[in-house]
Amino acid sequence: MQSRSTPTSETYRYFDLPFCSPDAVKEKKEALGEVLNGDRLVSAPYKLEFLKHKDSEQVCKRTLKKEEVAKFRSAVNKDYYFQMYYDDLPIWGFIGKVDKENKDPSEYKTYLYKHIHFDILYNKDRVIEINVQTDPHALVDLTEDKEVDVEFLYTVKWRETNTHFDKRMDKYSQSSSLPHHLEIHWFSIINSCVTVLLLTGFLATILMRVLKNDFVKYAHDEEAAEDQEETGWKYIHGDVFRFPKYKSLFAAALGSGTQLFTLTIFIFVLALVGVFYPYNRGALFTALVVIYALTSGIAGYTATSFYCQLEGTNWVRNLLLTGCLFCGPLFLTFCFLNTVAIAYTATAALPFGTIVVIVLIWTLVTSPLLVLGGIAGKNSKAEFQAPVRTTKYPREIPPLPWYRATVPQMAMAGFLPFSAIYIELYYIFASVWGHRIYTIYSILFIVFIILLIVTAFITVALTYFQLAAEDHEWWWRSFLCGGSTGIFIYAYCLYYYYARSDMSGFMQTSFFFGYMACICYGFFLMLGSVGFRAALLFVRHIYRSIKCE
Repeated sequence: MQSRSTPTSETYRYFDLPFCSPDAVKEKKEALGEVLNGDRLVSAPYKLEFLKHKDSEQVCKRTLKKEEVAKFRSAVNKDYYFQMYYDDLPIWGFIGKVDKENKDPSEYKTYLYKHIHFDILYNKDRVIEINVQTDPHALVDLTEDKEVDVEFLYTVKWRETNTHFDKRMDKYSQSSSLPHHLEIHWFSIINSCVTVLLLTGFLATILMRVLKNDFVKYAHDEEAAEDQEETGWKYIHGDVFRFPKYKSLFAAALGSGTQLFTLTIFIFVLALVGVFYPYNRGALFTALVVIYALTSGIAGYTATSFYCQLEGTNWVRNLLLTGCLFCGPLFLTFCFLNTVAIAYTATAALPFGTIVVIVLIWTLVTSPLLVLGGIAGKNSKAEFQAPVRTTKYPREIPPLPWYRATVPQMAMAGFLPFSAIYIELYYIFASVWGHRIYTIYSILFIVFIILLIVTAFITVALTYFQLAAEDHEWWWRSFLCGGSTGIFIYAYCLYYYYARSDMSGFMQTSFFFGYMACICYGFFLMLGSVGFRAALLFVRHIYRSIKCE
């Protein structure tokens, strides 16, 4: 069991507060995912034997010193609650309460609950449900800094139920799929689908008509006069497949993005199969670490094969860059935040053993697979499929209005995909940073597919308008436009922090913005690679359809 603060998962060990502590605290052996999740469970001082009723059983009697009273008071004022598990079923309860009724803030009274009631339901020899309540009449006044005598008590009641053992988790998963929640989710999906259909229909119609006119015009121009000056996107056919600047970084970003995309798909498959049922503590973290390690070969292969297609020569440096592009910032953020957690003695601080395990996974699994993928990519010897020849010297790009610059285009590109997902974002944030449960993975998967479609379409449309304006530097632009949704999600973090959450203090703030920066950066890489792939397919298609000298 452990104690948590309400607004976020800032967790501390249960016996960090001066409860009745046994002589030897027995710690539970934690799996990797549970440790990453911040779980540090210890045996509680309450003895709950099967079918044995207890009434006002004493846990211990003790005198709280002034400092201990101050510790408890601070925890109660910050709305700390305890979290326990009995037969793998979670239970929560507040440590105490602040009496604010019709009082001036200077007259608030702080109370500690000293009597806990456990209500346990069983079916034959199985525990089905457990509830905990604190006795509102058994209170200890902690308002003043003085020594207090406390007698901690607990009561246990057993009742029979007809609920089957395999249905006992339903109660927890239903909380997020209550009818009014589901209505909001479906409303958000219908809203997103309408947005997508309108957008894709609108873009498809425009692009089809415009392209058709372009094809007819170019075909007609060829028949009419050979010496006519070319205009529009056909005019830059000799430059459109000129390789981008910083191609090693480009290939590395594409490799990392493809790996994160694969990781997301695998996580969704596991979620839809039902691996992440509520309170399967740490399963998601374990899956993320293991799948990320196993998919690093994909990053190596994608990055190196694309780098070699772009006629890059230093593939080893490209491979190193691919390995560090996402892991590097993540590692630096982790080092800083882990130091903060250690300073706060919070359970979010990873023990040394776990850090060693993660480093071993990285050196023995991730790195070798990355290298193997890189070697396979280098030896694939695929050539870049360009339907038109590239000229020797690049054409000058004509002066363009301000809204055709990279930043305004990114703002346009990121807004639409973000508007399709923002309602669902609130639930995900409340689940990750609050203590809501998120179980509707099917809806989340639909939203993810919508996000991919909108990202691909908007990038294709902006690429077309860019080429029509005779600006041939579309490679980086398509990647940045695709990934710009990640920047919008980070902007949403600011809104969520100030308007929707009760987070405060340096630790909660740094954890929230630190880890959300890494997640949004991951989204940037993943959606950027989706956007670029879509744009590349489109550009190849339109240039294959016309005859160019």
